[in-house]
Amino acid sequence: MNIEFTPDPLLYPFTSRWFDSSRGRVHYIDEGPAGFAGPPLLLFHGNPTWSFLYRHIVVALRDRFRCIAPDYLGFGLSERPSGFGYTIDEHARVMGEFVDHLGLDGYLTMGQDWGGPISMAVAVARAQRVRGVVLGNTWFWPTDVLTTKIFSRVMSSPPMQRAILRRNYFVERMIPLGTAKPPSAAVMAHYRGVQPNPEARLGVAKMPKELLAARTLLDRLSHEVPATLGAKPALFVWGMKDFAFRPGPSLPRMRAAFPDHVLVELPEAKHFIQEDAPDEIAAAIIERFG
Repeated sequence: MNIEFTPDPLLYPFTSRWFDSSRGRVHYIDEGPAGFAGPPLLLFHGNPTWSFLYRHIVVALRDRFRCIAPDYLGFGLSERPSGFGYTIDEHARVMGEFVDHLGLDGYLTMGQDWGGPISMAVAVARAQRVRGVVLGNTWFWPTDVLTTKIFSRVMSSPPMQRAILRRNYFVERMIPLGTAKPPSAAVMAHYRGVQPNPEARLGVAKMPKELLAARTLLDRLSHEVPATLGAKPALFVWGMKDFAFRPGPSLPRMRAAFPDHVLVELPEAKHFIQEDAPDEIAAAIIERFG
């Protein structure tokens, strides 16, 4: 299934590009200085978002970084292929193909929400090609917070799965709840427009289940990330009012995994930090890696 949605060029002023992976057609943007002279910055989104989430950050950084933002299969403008399971492991394998296809070397990787585990799974397999790590409001270890386990089980229940698939619950409720200021109607239309029907929302519905189902992968990452990436320079940009990834339980583990880190607190930002504090995030990336 392909998505028939045309972003507003005033909100999403980028050229759409496409990569034919082994599992389906991936949409992405690749914006930067002439000849892609800047260091590559690979931007991984979470649920239920897509590369549109990074629009302000890309505009702020594309004069000095090569900003690359893909949509996972089942998200954004990417294909919804039959036979794809939408597991985190599958997403990571496709994104690994994508990185290899572009031949990225010396790249910075940024992940938020599920973009954290996915970006780290890609990076640990290519550690020698990773220049630095940016993480915000995310994790890469097995879920051990009771509220998160409850959230996964509730969202995986038949009534909530129906709400996600039929009523687009994750877009309609979780994005407004996860932002400090409710997004405009035009912005919501861009999150809504790429999830037009239940078939298009299968990937969104799957991710809450993966909080528990992906335990094997997350357990592996909890060991491999510090071992293979822990010496890399890291930047943490953290929305301090996030209800999902509170700084208290999350940041100590991040600090321990990446001793050479800088933490930038975003005091008013909630879960979707790219919507709430894009200028602060862009400035922090320039300060740390520019």
